[in-house]
Amino acid sequence: MDVSKDQPHMTAGLDLGDNYSYLCLIDTVSGEVIEEGRLPTTPETFRRRFASEQPMRIAVEAGTHSPWASRVLEECGHDEVLVANARKLRLIYANKQKTDQIDAENLARLARLDPKLLYPLKHRGEDSQAHMAIIRSREALVGARTQLINHVRGAVKSFGARLPKCPARSFHKRAPEHIPEALRPALEPILEQIASLTEGIRQYDRKLETLCQEHYPETQLLPRSRGLDRLQRSPSCSPWKIPTASKRAAA
Repeated sequence: MDVSKDQPHMTAGLDLGDNYSYLCLIDTVSGEVIEEGRLPTTPETFRRRFASEQPMRIAVEAGTHSPWASRVLEECGHDEVLVANARKLRLIYANKQKTDQIDAENLARLARLDPKLLYPLKHRGEDSQAHMAIIRSREALVGARTQLINHVRGAVKSFGARLPKCPARSFHKRAPEHIPEALRPALEPILEQIASLTEGIRQYDRKLETLCQEHYPETQLLPRSRGLDRLQRSPSCSPWKIPTASKRAAA
């Protein structure tokens, strides 16, 4: 394999697990495996392991830990950190002998052969990740509220009654007068939780509106809607940057 002077001498594949990650280090020129092993999936461990290494190309798979892991590795001086698009890695997922060790080696060999085979993604910064966490937390509250509303409606139907149609945000106000007396002890605490979730969702909406104004001014050009809708339609708040076709062609 012809390796340019600018190419790192070592290539690493790092299969990120929830508790432990598996590392495979190979020689970029010969393709020989130099080191294999596992290490705890923590920022401190990664810093201890990679801070003293010469700059190398490191491939990790996109997932829960890849945002912070890629940032830590870059802080350690490894500028060429490739976040592999998991949906595109058929070599890994089609392997019947799939193990974490094999995944790490496959990541390393793909990165050594041609980084484009990884269809690499680029995580956005920590601030954008924190903003996405607000969106997802709001979605979690909405999902919980929907489940509780469906529970209340189902319980009332089982007693031969029905609740009127109304927006979810006003359900806790409209429903009580239509609930059969026998069900009140069971459902009133649920209605209180629905009211609390609705207030929490309103608070997230206010936070997202502020984020739109302060960090994503381009959202003000979109049709008037809630801060959440505008943020979700803004490419700036996407959790990753995916290189465009023209950029990939120029790479």
